[in-house]
Amino acid sequence: MSIVKVIEVIASSESGFEDAVRNAVKEVSKTIKNIDSVYVKDFKVHVKDDQIVSFGVICKVSFRIDDGLKNT
Repeated sequence: MSIVKVIEVIASSESGFEDAVRNAVKEVSKTIKNIDSVYVKDFKVHVKDDQIVSFGVICKVSFRIDDGLKNT
């Protein structure tokens, strides 16, 4: 049986929403292994002087926990 854990992360990009999601996965994968999926919970943009300056996402990242047990 696999155990899946879910964490919530916030990421941003100056390029767009897709790039913000990629940044989330890139940063999370530095410390978390076995990432299975990413659910984008929310989108937002930051505005300055009537212009969009960055795109943000709130993501739920799911990953499998490796318990180190082996079937014999």
